[in-house]
Amino acid sequence: MRNEIENMMKEGIEVKQSFISEAKNIQKAVEVIVDCFRSGGKVLICGNGGSAADAQHIAGELVCRFKMNRKGLPAIALTTDSSVLTAWANDINFESVFARQIEALGKKGDVLIAISTSGNSKNVINAINKAKEKEIVVLSLTGNKGGKMKSLSDININVNSNNTPRIQECHELAYHIICELVEKKLFGGKEDEN
Repeated sequence: MRNEIENMMKEGIEVKQSFISEAKNIQKAVEVIVDCFRSGGKVLICGNGGSAADAQHIAGELVCRFKMNRKGLPAIALTTDSSVLTAWANDINFESVFARQIEALGKKGDVLIAISTSGNSKNVINAINKAKEKEIVVLSLTGNKGGKMKSLSDININVNSNNTPRIQECHELAYHIICELVEKKLFGGKEDEN
């Protein structure tokens, strides 16, 4: 079992090493999100399963704090309102559950962070299409070769792996970097020691 554990760790390191090539796209993401917040926009985030958990994680870091005590930033995980999710999925369908929320909540100048390890999640693609209609900037976090989402997005951060856990680990690295740099760009100052 120890060899298996070490092999998993080595694979994680290798995937992260190759993920360094996405630094330019991560920088673009930071710039777009900073511009969004400075102009009074908000960040909407969606994904399924582990990516839904990532959506909530990102919203938590932006609304609450990452490393600094500062004012809250407007971010909404579209994965959290169980009444909206279940009403729409039950009455209409699950494939448009995020698109409907973007229709209701999104506006020009906002940013959508769309997360899918395959890059092909139907309800996330529908969310992207609705965002494009509303002139919302689309930032996607994907894996494999980026799937359909890669070409639909304004900025795509892709993990060149087909191993879902390794993809998710790189997604977390990317959005932690994004949250830290957004905070620094907007608020400067010193990190809180807590």
